Amino acid sequence: MTRCDALIVGGGPAGSTCAERLGRSGLDVLILDRKSFPRDKTCAGWVTPQVMSTLEVDLGDYADGRTLQPITGFLTGLIGRETVENHYDGPVSYGIRRCEFDHYLLQRCGAATRLGVPLKSMERTQDGWVVNEEIQAPLVIGAGGHFCPVARKLGARSLERASVVAAQEIEFEASAADLELGTARPEIPELYFCPDLKGYGWCFRKERFLNIGLGRVDSQNLSDHVAEFCEFLKDRGTIGCEIPVRFHGHAYQLYERVEPRLVDEGVLLIGDAAGLAYPQSGEGIRPAVESGILAAETIVRANGDYAEQRLKPYARLVRERFGKPRSNAASGWLPASWLQLIASRLLVNRSFARKVVIDRWFLHTQQPNLQA
Repeated sequence: MTRCDALIVGGGPAGSTCAERLGRSGLDVLILDRKSFPRDKTCAGWVTPQVMSTLEVDLGDYADGRTLQPITGFLTGLIGRETVENHYDGPVSYGIRRCEFDHYLLQRCGAATRLGVPLKSMERTQDGWVVNEEIQAPLVIGAGGHFCPVARKLGARSLERASVVAAQEIEFEASAADLELGTARPEIPELYFCPDLKGYGWCFRKERFLNIGLGRVDSQNLSDHVAEFCEFLKDRGTIGCEIPVRFHGHAYQLYERVEPRLVDEGVLLIGDAAGLAYPQSGEGIRPAVESGILAAETIVRANGDYAEQRLKPYARLVRERFGKPRSNAASGWLPASWLQLIASRLLVNRSFARKVVIDRWFLHTQQPNLQA
């Protein structure tokens, strides 16, 4: 039987960040992940300078042999409608490839790992948990994304009224000739909201890689929406090459409408397993990193006593950091046609697009770095 102080199920940014912080305090941590790293991860793939600062990432070191695309502006609008561009004096975000970024963080965290091993069983014992009949730990941390088996065991995926986004995305390496066929600029990602405001699509060039995707809270006919979006990108000349492989699907729960279930006896959920993705943008990397830090802070203070009551301060810290889950109230009292009309006017207003859509919804510049 392998024993550890904490077992983290999921080796993405949430899990590796939590493991690194727990390791600083002298805890023996084991990370279990069903995938071997480096692995592909469906994600648009950009992170803000705030995230890199919180992670204490040396940008020069990271860029050595990895993709790090500075972003200095955004093009935004509604699909099929007018667009607007905003530019900044320097990088406001960085394009990364999740296969590289996640592997970098996992290697750096210093925790022991068992990769390519799924969680098959999780049984409660007098001393905590026995996982897969071979790993014993007093604490299990669910960090395995939306479909995390720990979250399912806790019932965190069965909350009524939860807002879940379904998305399809592809990232592929394009030749220099193919890139020249389109107008996609590496420093200017393009974001297009669906006319019904139930999601958005993106096209993002990261050096020689193209990332295209679309996500919606209404998953009906998602593949059709994605196909139409790709045709739109081709018609406007953003991409001129053929897309070589099929799109990959994923899902995540937005931090709105319901209070996510975060703790139980000897269990914590972090990142997408906890349902913390930002409502307007669907971004999950910053909430994953920050929830991993807040969880580690709670665990260290618990000092080996992982009763539910001792872990509840984590839920309070999450609420303090991210606020009350958004109610999405406007969609309840304004007719859809009114919302769409308002959006069509506002999204092409350069000031609104910059101060609200980009700065608040996507970059979260109003939120200071996490101090922990």
